[in-house]
Amino acid sequence: MSLNAASVELANGMKTLNAVWEETRVVWTDGVAQEFEDRFWNPLEAQTRDAIGAIDRLAALLAQVRRDCT
Repeated sequence: MSLNAASVELANGMKTLNAVWEETRVVWTDGVAQEFEDRFWNPLEAQTRDAIGAIDRLAALLAQVRRDCT
């Protein structure tokens, strides 16, 4: 799997997960839900965005290295 494909797959997976979380959040409205969101969900979203950005930067760097070496 290419890095670009991995980045797209991770982004699509996060979109799917986010849609399910939004559905869940509509019916799960207590303090435990808020704690879950604060402790787990929000960090997961941020870490996923960071990972996608890093994968994209790495893919661009590797593409440049390939061009430079040919």
